[in-house]
Amino acid sequence: MKLILDKKVYFVGGKGGVGKSTCSAALALLLSEKGKKVLLVSTDPAHNTGDLFHLKPGQGIMNVSQNLDILEINSEREAKRYIEEVKGNLKGLVKASMAEEVYRQIDLAASSPGADEAAVFDRITSLLLDEMAAYDTIVFDTAPTGHTIRLLTLPELMSAWIDGLLQRRKKNNDNFAQWMNDGEPVEDPIYEKLLSRKNKFAKVREILLDSQSAACLFVLNAERLPILETEKAVRVLAGHGLHTEAVIVNKVIPEEADGRFMKMRRENENQHLNEISKVFSAMKNIHIPLFHHDISEPAHLGVFARHLSSELVKSIE
Repeated sequence: MKLILDKKVYFVGGKGGVGKSTCSAALALLLSEKGKKVLLVSTDPAHNTGDLFHLKPGQGIMNVSQNLDILEINSEREAKRYIEEVKGNLKGLVKASMAEEVYRQIDLAASSPGADEAAVFDRITSLLLDEMAAYDTIVFDTAPTGHTIRLLTLPELMSAWIDGLLQRRKKNNDNFAQWMNDGEPVEDPIYEKLLSRKNKFAKVREILLDSQSAACLFVLNAERLPILETEKAVRVLAGHGLHTEAVIVNKVIPEEADGRFMKMRRENENQHLNEISKVFSAMKNIHIPLFHHDISEPAHLGVFARHLSSELVKSIE
């Protein structure tokens, strides 16, 4: 169990509706009960995390217990904050005559595809680099699979994009220094800001690539579409050097479930479970049973967490 529960960072992903938020919350609760100081972060716009603990939506970190805090990242609010930060960084760097048009273009960019994800990633960067010291572990409950993939591959993509900007900026600065500044290097706050962001992204990517301290977990149900979607996600992340530690198969029909209908469902499910064991043989397979009630109370979540703990023990025996 130590192999999974000793990580500092967890990213929990999965197809919508498979129980991803429940598994994330149960993992965070389990870790906190083992004495770790845990921050559970929801990047999913649906934000079911707070509901599981009967917390009202908040704008900051909310305390659940002595060892467990929750943060629900509001993508729209983060995008606005991110845009204002960009504008602030540009103050004094652009001519007054150009400032209005530059700010207008930045505001337009805030509505472009991917802007919210970039802002959320900026907040995650801050959590991992600046606020990690306050916690032993951070568990990220991410948006459905496609968003998870984009989020986890952003450090690599953004670093490549900034590399291009830095190269062009350096070339312009070198030309200016040669022709207008007697060859002396010129001070360029924009270049320094870009370099700082590149270094931040490099540090985040280093954290994500370290399988000793970070883990990706995917939640799925024993059904065809979740299997296909999860298989693709694992393959894409592997292509970017990101390791998937385990798959959590949620809502598995218990053996004691009776009746002809449930027997037929279980036979069908067993076929999918066999497929899951083959497709994801390189990682741990954790099975969580279908409960006879919704997981909608903190007490229910505690029962779920105990099942998760038991299955984690089995996975390393």
